[in-house]
Amino acid sequence: MPRHAFDWIDAQAEERRRAGLVRTLRPRAHDAALLDLCGNDYLGLARHPEVTAAAAAAARRWGAGATGSRLVSGSTALHAELEAELAAFCGFEAALVFSSGYGANLAAVTALSDRGTLVVSDAGNHASLIDGCRLSRADVAVVPHADPDAAAKALDGFGGRALAVSDGVFSVDGDAADLSALAAVCRAYGAGLLVDDAHGFGVLGAGGRGSLHAAGLAGAGDVVATVTLSKALGSQGGAVLGPARVIEHLVNTARTFIFDTGLAPAAAGAALAALRLLRREPQRAAAARGVAARLHDGLTAAGLTAVRPDAAVVSVQAPAPEAAVAWAAACREAGVAVGCFRPPSVPDGVSRLRLTARADLTGQQVGRAVGTVAGTAPAANSPSLTAATNARHASARNSSAGPSTRVESRTASSPPGSGPTG
Repeated sequence: MPRHAFDWIDAQAEERRRAGLVRTLRPRAHDAALLDLCGNDYLGLARHPEVTAAAAAAARRWGAGATGSRLVSGSTALHAELEAELAAFCGFEAALVFSSGYGANLAAVTALSDRGTLVVSDAGNHASLIDGCRLSRADVAVVPHADPDAAAKALDGFGGRALAVSDGVFSVDGDAADLSALAAVCRAYGAGLLVDDAHGFGVLGAGGRGSLHAAGLAGAGDVVATVTLSKALGSQGGAVLGPARVIEHLVNTARTFIFDTGLAPAAAGAALAALRLLRREPQRAAAARGVAARLHDGLTAAGLTAVRPDAAVVSVQAPAPEAAVAWAAACREAGVAVGCFRPPSVPDGVSRLRLTARADLTGQQVGRAVGTVAGTAPAANSPSLTAATNARHASARNSSAGPSTRVESRTASSPPGSGPTG
């Protein structure tokens, strides 16, 4: 009797179960009483009355959906207004809005590289950048995390078209890239620089203008940024920011722009309202960073292994995947929702709890979160790991972590990518 076509799925499911890597969907209630430290609503704007009212007004005026791709019927005056204000706020010449941040990253990488291009990619990059590298048909050099010297070694002697891609703030541990050093390397070798600023936009830079603004690189002719509208702005979607000729090139070549339905008007309206609110209340960015620092200080004072945050992400090491899942579940039972990152979503294979700071968290809520996470910690979560983990990140920032790895295949040896898992 022939085997069923999808029997192999059962074998993979069993492997995931044995490894403690099963993911499950967990729908949340609209009025959940949980203290949310797992979402990415960094500035507390997702439920802000101005933002939700703008979403409703846009839906009433333009309809529930965009109705087509941006080049057909999916572009509205609202999209154009959002693009103009995003570019002006972040200090770039132009912007292009996409239906997701993932799609924006795929568009930027694939449109700015092709066969014959060398793409230098940080080993800690988000999965969307990695997938962009795989789809680009370029030669890809995956280099050690946060190591500009390794990027220089990968570029040295190449001589052709080249692009370096990096997160601005890495989503797993919340550490920031040394963009000034990376940009200097790119300029020394004539390479472009593409930065995914999903976790820096709204949190870093003057009034939340992002990692590149903080590094003095916003608006440079050889620099392109991607941002998400779903984190600091509390909405949905993504955007690419850069020189006008780059944006024009994307309009004509980026497949996730040309062949995807445009961002829903409600999401565009919400993002625009949130952006205007941030411009009016720039202190929200510093408030988010302050909450992250207090979370980190409280967790490490309790003996846990937490990486010092550069933005709004606080990473706490867990001893094993199963322990991380149980720990997150115990926190939830105690009324605090935290993220749980396990392989393959972590580039170093170490499971973590991931806490995201919000600008509107009170001191009492921060104390409650710290007490809950510390009070439910697995016994094997050794405090002695803290110094080693922080030293590893400091070393990655300040010295070469080893030779770069040239990957000639478009897919072989690429890391699995970082990002959220359940």
